[in-house]
Amino acid sequence: MAPSPQTDAREKDHEKGSDPFFDACEIMPTMTTDNVNVDSASIEAALDQVSWNDQGLVPAIAQDAASGDILMMAWMNREALATTLAEGRAVYWSRSRSALWRKGESSGHVQNLKEIRLDCDGDTVLMQVDQIGGIACHTGRRHCFMYRFDDGEWSVCEPVVKDPTEIY
Repeated sequence: MAPSPQTDAREKDHEKGSDPFFDACEIMPTMTTDNVNVDSASIEAALDQVSWNDQGLVPAIAQDAASGDILMMAWMNREALATTLAEGRAVYWSRSRSALWRKGESSGHVQNLKEIRLDCDGDTVLMQVDQIGGIACHTGRRHCFMYRFDDGEWSVCEPVVKDPTEIY
């Protein structure tokens, strides 16, 4: 596999062999829609590069690929990340249901994967997604970050795009 532009840029800052996450770029490069359909051996090798927490989870941030807006944060276990890589759409781990959660399964607000990255510590996933329907939050808002701290308190700063009772 040819190095990605991100790998080339990082190579200027790190000598190969001195940074395990740089070396992981050979296994888990920044994946785009052109290469999300990778073989299972490549997916397993990529999953081995993730630093999972004590519960076997990693935080996953969904970012709108077009606008750059942060849409939400959820958790992934190994199966959720593997499924995301295999299917090219966001699949999370629901801690409350102890089950895989295919984003948009009931609402239709699917997150199609455009690019996926692993941070420098290997302990956070960033997905750039195409947010179908323009709503990422179960409250009917564009994104989940609906509260802003102003004048000593949290206040709602994002409008409801669609009433959740019409979605679910």
